[in-house]
Amino acid sequence: MTVRRLARRGLLAAGVAAVVAGGALLAAVDHLGLAPRTLAPYIEKRSSGHNPVIVGIGQRVGATLRALDRGPAAAPPRRLALNVGAQPRPAGQDAGGIQVATPDALRAALTAAAPGDVITLAPGTYRFEGKGIGIARAGRADARIVVRAARPGTVHIELETLEGFVVGAPYWRFENLDIRGVCSADDDCEHAFHVVGAGHHFESVNNTIRDFNAHIKINGLDGRYPDDGLIDHTTFAATHVRATTKPVTPIDLVTASGWTVRANVITDFVKRDGNEVSYGAFAKGGGRNNVFERNLVWCEQTLRGLPGQRVGLSLGGGGTGKEFCRDGRCITEQEGSVLRANLIVGCSDAGIYLNGAAASKVLDNTLLDTTGIDVRYPTSSAVVDGNLVDGIIRGRDGGLVHLGDNRTTALWRIYAGSHPVRSLFRAPASGDFAWRDGPPVRDEADEGERPAAAQDLCGARRATPAVYGAFARFTPCLAAP
Repeated sequence: MTVRRLARRGLLAAGVAAVVAGGALLAAVDHLGLAPRTLAPYIEKRSSGHNPVIVGIGQRVGATLRALDRGPAAAPPRRLALNVGAQPRPAGQDAGGIQVATPDALRAALTAAAPGDVITLAPGTYRFEGKGIGIARAGRADARIVVRAARPGTVHIELETLEGFVVGAPYWRFENLDIRGVCSADDDCEHAFHVVGAGHHFESVNNTIRDFNAHIKINGLDGRYPDDGLIDHTTFAATHVRATTKPVTPIDLVTASGWTVRANVITDFVKRDGNEVSYGAFAKGGGRNNVFERNLVWCEQTLRGLPGQRVGLSLGGGGTGKEFCRDGRCITEQEGSVLRANLIVGCSDAGIYLNGAAASKVLDNTLLDTTGIDVRYPTSSAVVDGNLVDGIIRGRDGGLVHLGDNRTTALWRIYAGSHPVRSLFRAPASGDFAWRDGPPVRDEADEGERPAAAQDLCGARRATPAVYGAFARFTPCLAAP
């Protein structure tokens, strides 16, 4: 049911009155299904353009709703050294193979690459302007082509290009690189990597990628699809709000299947223009069997309090035009995909959003300071189990939810400014995810939906007895000095 319809029926006014007056109608707010942070901008918009008294009332009500929902403003959290996201230690094989030290030498090495080549960049800054960097030579399953820095933090690639590396060939791995978009206009820095067509088995490992609209874009081309990719221990960030109407989604996965998105950090993806809607990562366009696990998604870590809607992780995103779908129909946006053991924090909208996502699994995630989990439309179905949600879990517009054992917060409590799930943690708004009094233990846990060796957010074996959410203890997530 839309906000407009609720307003016509008079329920919206009753809901707002309950919030402001704190009356007996508070429990009925659950019928609305709208978090205070969702209701606030609608009230402000509807009251704008009227006389100053009405405008002032709308602004005060909006501010009250946000304060009840999101709590008092906190200072941006200190940067934590975590064992998710890019790591300072070298990874993989020893440096060697083909050595390059200039942008032209790197282009030449990429053009001539053969299976098994390891292209190692000397420390320094490599700037590219104008044309993107095409990848057309194929590696092999037993002989990937690797592009890397010997040590993380020593190689900086600056891209003043619409697209950076355009990967249209299989079995390429990029590792230990620091890549940044440096375009004067955000419209001109779309992707650090564009993985297309035959670029299957692509890997991004231990990279730091900043200041693009869609840092890694994946999609089919000419009837071919870049399946079975890996994005692992990569950090995605932005230093400023994206001034663009184009999609803002650090991991933008369309039509491809079999991807694993694991142990990444995704922060601060704010879209200023157009519909102002952005996502941390999504998979859509008719793919299947994609897995998002053990990621930290912080929608508004340093870029806080701005207009617009930020969604954490999504299967289905905002939908896909039929002509762009893998089957040409998009009966479903996703099928058989999994969201598991993710920590999602500080989003102005849903932490997890399923749109046309059939046979999904949403397991053991922790959501703090979001509106919760939305499963939307009749083509969406999901097993939702083991999650710790500072918000609600709901099926919308015919979405089918197979609810297991989750710990959530009733919507009426949020309107009352009460956050029992959030209160389990010491100071989550500041990045302190330690428990106040110990983890919330489940009475029983059905492990049938989980891999036998399932790990939690921090890479540890799942606790016994099982706890709700992405981790039993946050300390193992902190990287050793």
